[in-house]
Amino acid sequence: MWGHMSGYGWGGMGVGMLLFWGLLIVGVVMLVKCSMGSGSCGKRKQEKSALDILKERYARGEIRREEFDQMKRDLKS
Repeated sequence: MWGHMSGYGWGGMGVGMLLFWGLLIVGVVMLVKCSMGSGSCGKRKQEKSALDILKERYARGEIRREEFDQMKRDLKS
């Protein structure tokens, strides 16, 4: 019965195991890199500048025009 496993049988199983564990390890490493934000797994959000945040607050009506102008001047100086 086991005599028929010569050739591709045991050698194929060894290669298959190496591929399995190799892919598993690579997958775990990629998952960890993506979750930490240090990999290239998708697009990262670009950081907003202070002026962008100020414009958003003004657009939402959180601050008045005078406050917006004053804060904008403060940011540019």
